[in-house]
Amino acid sequence: MEAATIQRQDPTRGEGEPAPTVGWKPADPGPLGLGAFAMTTFVLSMFNSNLVNPKGVAVVLGLALAYGGIVQLLAGLWEFRTGNTFGAVAFCSFGAFWISFWALNVFYAKGITGNVGHAVGVYLVAWAIFTAYMTVAALRVSGAVLLVFVLLTITFILLAIGNIGPHPTVLHWGGYLGLATAAAAWYASFAAVTNSTFGRTVMPVYPLSGR
Repeated sequence: MEAATIQRQDPTRGEGEPAPTVGWKPADPGPLGLGAFAMTTFVLSMFNSNLVNPKGVAVVLGLALAYGGIVQLLAGLWEFRTGNTFGAVAFCSFGAFWISFWALNVFYAKGITGNVGHAVGVYLVAWAIFTAYMTVAALRVSGAVLLVFVLLTITFILLAIGNIGPHPTVLHWGGYLGLATAAAAWYASFAAVTNSTFGRTVMPVYPLSGR
């Protein structure tokens, strides 16, 4: 009975992955990972959409390393402990994405001697591919998480096109989609932590089932 309760509360757990029922049980790391992803995406997207002065973009780097990177990576590692394959792969991967984003800007970007836009575009295309196939897996997770991955896939594609062009307008649209992605991820995080705290469904995440 307890396993079923945990499964309803975790918006990143797939239909075929029941939660462990024996031994020590950790708290659900999903809301933490989603919150870390949402906040970092929101701040970066404010700059990509040109809604704030681009000269302040360096403020993203500390957030990318600490919250989007390290904290989300830790959330992914704890998802392995709960038996949630989707959450583990998603949070560890996007935690690594933010750490690599930080490292690229701090250490390596200045070493790119060719077309920087093309190089960054390839980097973003690779992440778009990863996000696209995770979107397929999200079809059996929850509506809240599926929306995050659909929006994020489109965001990566727009940002890649915007950098490769370069097409500043497309880049700005990628920023707007990034803001929508952050909002969806924040909702999923808010819903999961609120439902867990109240012990009932207060904010629906719309679980998806293949049955």
